[in-house]
Amino acid sequence: MTLFRSPASRAWRRWRRPRDLKVPRKPVDVEDANRRFLMYGVMPLWFVPAVADWLMHRRTRIEHTSGTRESALHALMMTEAGVPVAMGLLARVNPLVLSVMGGAAIAHGATALWDVSLATGEREVRPVEQHIHSFLEVLPLSAMAFTCCLHWEQVRAALRGGDRPEDWKLLPKENPLPARYLAAIGLGIGAFVVLPYAEEMKRCVRAARIREAG
Repeated sequence: MTLFRSPASRAWRRWRRPRDLKVPRKPVDVEDANRRFLMYGVMPLWFVPAVADWLMHRRTRIEHTSGTRESALHALMMTEAGVPVAMGLLARVNPLVLSVMGGAAIAHGATALWDVSLATGEREVRPVEQHIHSFLEVLPLSAMAFTCCLHWEQVRAALRGGDRPEDWKLLPKENPLPARYLAAIGLGIGAFVVLPYAEEMKRCVRAARIREAG
């Protein structure tokens, strides 16, 4: 029996013991973390730059500069972002849904470029507003990226062109999201996106009518 062990020997044995090693978590845990971050991180985070951008439009008096033309582009971009969001929340993620998400992301980016080109010629677009735009452009791409990571098999099926008829059908989720979560997201979209930009369009239309009457 060995009565004495050197410090180096004890350190070596501690290093070799499995319980001292950091074992990676199971893949299911990673998927759950990604899903939670998408649901409770990326989605609610979208509301913050949306409201901030509306405040910048109001501060630069959009109704007296670019007016209804730019406000209509904002409504178009909300639609381009809202349709894939609704599909991701309610429908089964398949090649059809992923294709719509990808097409909407491209259309949203093109419309955002059109919006900035129009705005800079009509009103002052400050650096803060441009920085807010970067968040509004990146968040949809981030949401799509997380969705692709969670449904990689469907991404592969989409790249193959879809092997089954149901790949190109709009189907309800097999495991629907909690009703309370869907209600909270719906209220958030209504309160922080739809209402502010509806108010913006109302101001622009009213100002246009006043100018025409005068």
